Amino acid sequence: MDFLNLNKISEPYRKELVEAATEVINSGCYIRGEKCKEFEDLLCRYLGCNYVVGTGNGLDALKLIFRAYIEMGVMAEGDEVILPANTFIATMIAVTENRLNPVIADIDATTLNLDIDNIEKLITPRTKAIIPVHLYGRCCWSNQLKDIAHKYNLKIVEDNAQAMGAKSIVKGLNNSYMCGTLGDAAATSFYPVKNLGALGDGGAVTTNDAKLAEVVRALSNYGSEEKYIHKYVGINSRLDEIQAAMLCVKLKYLDIENRRRAEIAEQYDKNITNNKIIKPVLGENGECVWHQYVIRTENRNYLMQKLEEQGIPTMIHYPTPLHKHEAYKEYNTLHLPIAEKCATEILSLPINPAMSDDDVLMVAEVVNK
Repeated sequence: MDFLNLNKISEPYRKELVEAATEVINSGCYIRGEKCKEFEDLLCRYLGCNYVVGTGNGLDALKLIFRAYIEMGVMAEGDEVILPANTFIATMIAVTENRLNPVIADIDATTLNLDIDNIEKLITPRTKAIIPVHLYGRCCWSNQLKDIAHKYNLKIVEDNAQAMGAKSIVKGLNNSYMCGTLGDAAATSFYPVKNLGALGDGGAVTTNDAKLAEVVRALSNYGSEEKYIHKYVGINSRLDEIQAAMLCVKLKYLDIENRRRAEIAEQYDKNITNNKIIKPVLGENGECVWHQYVIRTENRNYLMQKLEEQGIPTMIHYPTPLHKHEAYKEYNTLHLPIAEKCATEILSLPINPAMSDDDVLMVAEVVNK
């Protein structure tokens, strides 16, 4: 069994992908052409937001949002940004690369997302933003989060790298329910393993803020709004035409594939009956798009070994909380008990649209044994 087989997932629309790539090759335009604009427009309509700016990858998308806020005078170097301990390190890098100070918060043991109940005690006069990470495809949003942001005049910047297509049960700031449109801005990744994945690197910024979108677009193009006229010291981070063309095709199948992931999660929930396993909560319909299906057990390493012996691969997302990475030694003494405990227990079981019902039942059977 594969943990994830991208060939199998893409097989139903492989012909469309080849045709789309051929169209771009024949066009002779490979950067910032019609396909990139087409995909940005399609994603705007899908999410219901006003602006999408394609970027080279998801990390750049998140970095560019904070860089744009600094250029706009909304933030300044040394300001603080609250983010969860359980996330991929890119969330942290986007903050520190902009010389902003990360304030790492503990997580909720049930959702494994940011513990919103404990955010307010972390806020200081220097706090300027909160990053809710929709980790594993599960929406991280609430009225409480909106109220805190309003009370302290904070920006909410979503890390939507893993939750394309997920929906909140509570309205966002702009009356939308789609992850990626709930806060002031969002960054997403189209890394191939994502629910909406390209055939290479890619990312995007989504927002309803016209000025932010304008500044992000310029910053991503060497700081230029007009050729050879450079308003900012920018970077080169643009979604290329081939990847945009791939995403135009794959976006059409996103909801179908997300529904299949939800079916698999429901099957796991029904068939895993081992009382030593803590299963993820299913949540409301559409609230999680199941980028990963993450269980918890105190016998994690033993379970990994037994699954591997039966030919079932697993992964750990993520074995090290942000504050315990060697790259951020200055935070190593921080103690966040829930994140640290969960990091020793979490295990991602295979979940992807190419899995059969028999695959799912086999995994559940071995977990139960």
